[in-house]
Amino acid sequence: MIAAQQIQERRLDELLRRQLGAKILAAIGDPEITEIIINEDGRVWYESYGKGMHEAGLRIAPSQIESLIGTVAASLGIVANADSPIVEGELSIAGIRFEGLLPPVARKPCCVMRKPAQVLYALDDYIRDGILEKAHAEVLREAIDRRLNIVVAGGTGSGKTTLAGAMINEMVERSDPYERYVIIEDTLEIQCRARNLVQLHTAESADMTRLVRTTMRLRPDRIIIGEVRGAEALALLKAWNTGHPGGVTTIHANSARAALTRLSSLVQEAGVPSQPELIAETINLIVFIVRMARGRRVSEVVRVDGYSAANGFALTAIKPDQGIQAIKA
Repeated sequence: MIAAQQIQERRLDELLRRQLGAKILAAIGDPEITEIIINEDGRVWYESYGKGMHEAGLRIAPSQIESLIGTVAASLGIVANADSPIVEGELSIAGIRFEGLLPPVARKPCCVMRKPAQVLYALDDYIRDGILEKAHAEVLREAIDRRLNIVVAGGTGSGKTTLAGAMINEMVERSDPYERYVIIEDTLEIQCRARNLVQLHTAESADMTRLVRTTMRLRPDRIIIGEVRGAEALALLKAWNTGHPGGVTTIHANSARAALTRLSSLVQEAGVPSQPELIAETINLIVFIVRMARGRRVSEVVRVDGYSAANGFALTAIKPDQGIQAIKA
C-alpha cells in the first residue's frame, strides 16, 4: 500500500515537472525569482529581487495551464473542475505555494506560484539595499532585546514574510541559544537558524487557531505566526500576553494604523468583541513595508502607546533621528 502510494506520488511529481517545462523549472531554481505568474492570456511574468515584475518572454497554452492545475490538484488529493475551480496548496517541488483558478471564477485557466525565500536575509542586508534606515534597524534590535511583540504589516508582495524572517534570525543571533521557537504558517516559508525549533503548518484537520493553542503545550519561548488572517489573532494575542512575549507576526494592511484596525476585525472572527485594549497592551511595535516601482521600503516604524474609547489607538511614529530612545518611553 505504501509502495503504491509512493509510486503514484513519484509519477505525479514527474508529470508536474513535464507540464511546468524547462523554463519554468529554471525560474524555480533561480534564487532571484520569487514569484511565477501565468495569466489568462498565457503570458508568464516573474517577480524578482533585482528587476521587480517583468515579462518572462514565455507563453503557455490554456490547455497546458488547465492540465497543470489538474495535476497539482491530484497531488494535493483534491479535484479541479467547474464545481471546484480554486486549487491552492504547497507543491512538492521547492515548497512552492500554488494558487490556480479555472472557469467560471476566471475567464481562462491561470495560476500563481510563490517561492519560499531562497536567501536568508539579515537586517544589515536591508540597510545595505536601502530598504531599512540604519537607525530603524537599531530600534528593531532594541525591541528584540527587550522581547517586545512586533507586527510586520504591508500589502501583497511587499516582502512582509522575508522581513519577519530577518527579524526572527536577528532574535536567534541575539538571544539565549537554548530558547525554544515555535513557528506556525499556512505553508512553510520562514527560514530559521534556531537550534531549538518546531515549525508547524496548517492542515485540513488543524487550522491556525488550533495550532496556536497546541503551541502552548509545546513549551515555547517565542511564538511566531507567519501571517495572521483570521480568528487565530485572538489566540495569538492571549499567548503573547500570558508569559510568551517577544514574538513576530505579519498582517496584510495598507498602513501601520490600518494593521491595528484589521487585527481588531480578525479578533471578532473568534466570536468576541474587537478587544482593542488587549491589542494595545500586547502589540508593542508595528513595522510597515511597502513595495514601490523602485523596490521595497520600510516606510513606518510605529510604537503602540495604548487605546482609549475617545481617541482610539495611540501611536507614535519613530523617526530615524530618534533611534532606540523612542521605544524606551
